[in-house]
Amino acid sequence: MSTPLPIIAVLAGGTSAEREVSLGSGRASALALARSFPTRMFEIDSDALPAGLDPARHVVFSTLHGTFGEDGGMQRLLDAAGVQYAGCDAASSRLTMDKTRTKAAVAARGVGVAPGIRFEAGAPPAVDAVIAQLGENLVVKPNNEGSSVGLEVIASRAGLGAKLASITAGAWLIEQRIVGRELSIGVLHGKALGVVEIRPKSGVYDFTSKYTKGLTEYFAPAPLEPATTAAVQAAAETAFQACGCRDYARIDFILSPKNGLCLLEINTLPGMKELSLLPMSARCAGLDFTALVRELVAPARERFHAAASALCP
Repeated sequence: MSTPLPIIAVLAGGTSAEREVSLGSGRASALALARSFPTRMFEIDSDALPAGLDPARHVVFSTLHGTFGEDGGMQRLLDAAGVQYAGCDAASSRLTMDKTRTKAAVAARGVGVAPGIRFEAGAPPAVDAVIAQLGENLVVKPNNEGSSVGLEVIASRAGLGAKLASITAGAWLIEQRIVGRELSIGVLHGKALGVVEIRPKSGVYDFTSKYTKGLTEYFAPAPLEPATTAAVQAAAETAFQACGCRDYARIDFILSPKNGLCLLEINTLPGMKELSLLPMSARCAGLDFTALVRELVAPARERFHAAASALCP
């Protein structure tokens, strides 16, 4: 008895601050996937599985960004329901959404990271202690958000004090600001794709620079020496492995003359419009958007068929 062809269930929307970004990713991915597979898009409005999702019929391709979608919450529900899905599993999703734990995991494997201090709202560190440890040029950002939500660059003692006083909820991270070239690279099936360089006109790749047309230039492939490109690719593959990632991810670095190559973050469910960073990275390796989404769902489709075969030998 042959295994039925699964329907690709694209999950988009969600309840995080990145809902609108996710909806854009979901629509673009669903259109591209539909060129190769039966596809249905589910718009997610709560922290729950959508009605109609069937483990015997669906393979999930999630474009949910931020909390619940990217931090292992949705992945745990899919696992419990027996639904096969593309991308990182619940454990690695939870790890990589926590910037502090991610930095510790990759640093243990020799990948550079920016010095930083994690704290909870309501218990911020003393301003003078932070400056003594990290200096005045800092980046303050949520410990568990993506898309640069809440990120702020600080350049003075007064600025740091004002920022800390404004924080009322959540876990946060203060990092020494590393000035250099921002680089992003996709990892597919454990292998690095092309390196993309990001040049925000403001000098800071924040939410506005990411999502406002014309405020950032992208160079794909990045104009780097071959040895530097190879080093970035090797670091990306090491970070992917160190965090137990599966199938694919996008990994961001900053390359500084003073500090070398430092990890910024690992994105397990990165933006998936045609002009997003992971598709840019894939085009450097010869994969257009349609070919890329086929590759992204390929391991999950294999897991679906393996599970179906085990039930009906």
